[in-house]
Amino acid sequence: MNVWQAVLLGLVQGLTEFLPVSSSGHLVLLQKWFGIDPDYSMFLTVMLHVGTLIPVCIVFFKDILGLFKNPITLLYLVIASIPAALVGFLLGDQIDAVFYGGKYLAPCFLFTALVLLQAELVAKTKPLYRDINAGNAALMGVAQAVAVVPGISRSGSTIAAGCFCGVDREKNANFAFLMSLPVIAGSALLEGYDFIKSGSTEISFLPVLLGVIAAAISGYVAIRVMLALVKKANFKWFSLYLVCLSVLLLIIK
Repeated sequence: MNVWQAVLLGLVQGLTEFLPVSSSGHLVLLQKWFGIDPDYSMFLTVMLHVGTLIPVCIVFFKDILGLFKNPITLLYLVIASIPAALVGFLLGDQIDAVFYGGKYLAPCFLFTALVLLQAELVAKTKPLYRDINAGNAALMGVAQAVAVVPGISRSGSTIAAGCFCGVDREKNANFAFLMSLPVIAGSALLEGYDFIKSGSTEISFLPVLLGVIAAAISGYVAIRVMLALVKKANFKWFSLYLVCLSVLLLIIK
């Protein structure tokens, strides 16, 4: 893998981790098209996930510190993280086997598009005023667990679930992004363990480093954009993009 491929993958990872279009689905597509070695791909995915943790920590630094002063919010984050942790730990290998190589990406992208359209409809027709509580944190956590499947957006699914629960838009977005911290960190640890277990040592660190930097920068931009869009409940253009991508994948399959 060369430098420009790593940077492009980093840019895509950062943008699609927080924009509601599925980072895993886009990385699977690009790595397949670039013909990147599976072991190298595993290590790169781990590092790009680490890169996307950086902007979350920057943007939500005060919120993260506040978790230690407000244990109830920390408890809600734990509740929201449990479903994805269970799915990743118990079914991770099976999901990788079923969806290996980009299988079923088209219908998964289409599913995300439909969820986003429904979320926009709900957000623009019903009052959203509720606080985060244990119940809607659990439902947002289930949505995040479903998004373990490549092609289903984590940010899109969790924010949509918050809309369906009637959560205030700003609180919904902030909580959904805070939810990304444990799931991204957990994913990086699991993939890192698998990489170490594979025993691969053929790694070029300069492309990886530049990819991480690109993921951090594009991730920061994506978070800022998404926070503004959630307040306006404007998801239809992402839905249109995913529908077009699904059709393209079905054509070239």
